[in-house]
Amino acid sequence: MPLSNISYCLILGFLLFGCQQQPESLKQKPNVVFILVDDLGLVDLGITGSSYYETPNIDSLAKEGMVFTQGYAASRVCSPSRASIMTGKFTARHGITDWIGAASGTAWRSHNRHDKLLPADYVHSLPANDVTIAEAMKKEGYKTFFAGKWHLGSEGSYPEDHGFEINKGGWEKGSPMGGYFSPWDNPALPNKVDGENLSMRLGVETADFIKQHKDSTFFAFLSFYAVHGPIQTTQEKWNKYRSKAEALGIAENGYKMERVLPIRQVQDNPIYAGLVESMDDAVGVVLQALKDTGLEDNTIVIFTSDNGGVASGDSFSTSNLPLRGGKGYQWEGGIREPYFIKVPWLKNGGSESDFPVIGTDFYPTILDLANLDALTEQHIDGISLKPILEGKKMDIVRPLFWHYPHYGNQGGNPSSVIREENWKLIHYWEDGSEELYDLAKDAGEQSNVIAQYPNIAKKLSKKLHEWLKEVGANMPSEDPEYNAELAQKRHDRIVNESWSALEAERLKFLSKDFEPNEDWWGSKVTKD
Repeated sequence: MPLSNISYCLILGFLLFGCQQQPESLKQKPNVVFILVDDLGLVDLGITGSSYYETPNIDSLAKEGMVFTQGYAASRVCSPSRASIMTGKFTARHGITDWIGAASGTAWRSHNRHDKLLPADYVHSLPANDVTIAEAMKKEGYKTFFAGKWHLGSEGSYPEDHGFEINKGGWEKGSPMGGYFSPWDNPALPNKVDGENLSMRLGVETADFIKQHKDSTFFAFLSFYAVHGPIQTTQEKWNKYRSKAEALGIAENGYKMERVLPIRQVQDNPIYAGLVESMDDAVGVVLQALKDTGLEDNTIVIFTSDNGGVASGDSFSTSNLPLRGGKGYQWEGGIREPYFIKVPWLKNGGSESDFPVIGTDFYPTILDLANLDALTEQHIDGISLKPILEGKKMDIVRPLFWHYPHYGNQGGNPSSVIREENWKLIHYWEDGSEELYDLAKDAGEQSNVIAQYPNIAKKLSKKLHEWLKEVGANMPSEDPEYNAELAQKRHDRIVNESWSALEAERLKFLSKDFEPNEDWWGSKVTKD
């Protein structure tokens, strides 16, 4: 009996609908691999503009997903930013506003810096009453895994206390104790082979987890200690990047004076370059594991950093130009980050979005992409980026907030920041002064336009202060023992002595006979 037109259309529609269904591998919940690099600057990757560092694996990942060109960390330093990723809350709301272990109040005087303010107190561990992204995923049946740097509290507030079933290397320390080559000092990551590279070990641990749990659904969080100081690499990688710096042309000078400290202007540190490449090698191991297990098409991969590259203080490792500042700074170099999200089934590889996004957005985005219910009372300062990833336009306008009532060792000042649309206002707590930048025209923050746009500045300042009051933000206080004469003497020593010493060290790292020690930080140990 011939089919009626209606029956034919119904059958055809059914067949077409069936052809558009997700492949078999996507019928289960998607896996998630979150890769967080420590202290990686926006332009520390080939794909984001570096002509010196080589990062082929990360570059490939970015090309296969969406690049958010206006991606931000929630803080200019590590612990606050990491807490915001875990909780979906801005730093002033969860209370971890400085790296855990930093001195505050009168204890700050022990640094003999003679600053005007006493830094505010802050929360010293990830709040137990917050539901972390790991806890949310675990509750939905995900196997949860953490590898690398935690720095969100000591015993009682380790990864396994906040939803991660497996922890490889996460404890209270924020830097690689013992260095980047085994034997290191980390009770959560036993030494196996002398000379083993720490970044590669974390990559292998993550890859092994993926292979062992390929038949389950997992949330794996790879949190590198790299590229945090002390910076170290192998002689082979140093040779490669010393030669590359020479070929590119070694600048006569590598630093200029910022307000407090000299700041690096060129990317030519061969030690740091080798450290970056080793981290990229480890990322490659993880991505290959997804391919080898057949999970690549059903795994969301996220890549970002926790704050800007270290251009001042610490190891003075990199330059964030054309952005101003770096880790610890209130300017874009301190908070703008690589921010990549690969969702294989959306087929949006190579696409970009200039919608301003921040670390708090990862939590609701992951839940949304996994078709899980939002926890709106938890990730209160984040939004799902799924519509953008699907090619839709995000029409909302929202303010982004940063609060850092502290001094750091990189040269930044105690300040709070608001960005709304292309306007960015910085409020300084030492004297109440403010700066206003139009980021659409001046991403390098060279022109403070507050005098030209007083009404915009007034509106943003009011919104910033109202928000800080609403969330109960902790504030710094004046130091009654502040001594302007001693502060000036310290500044003069930095200008007259530290600056030239940094220039000499830079050239030493690039000299053909440079040798840090006999075994190159332990990387030359025989692996028998």
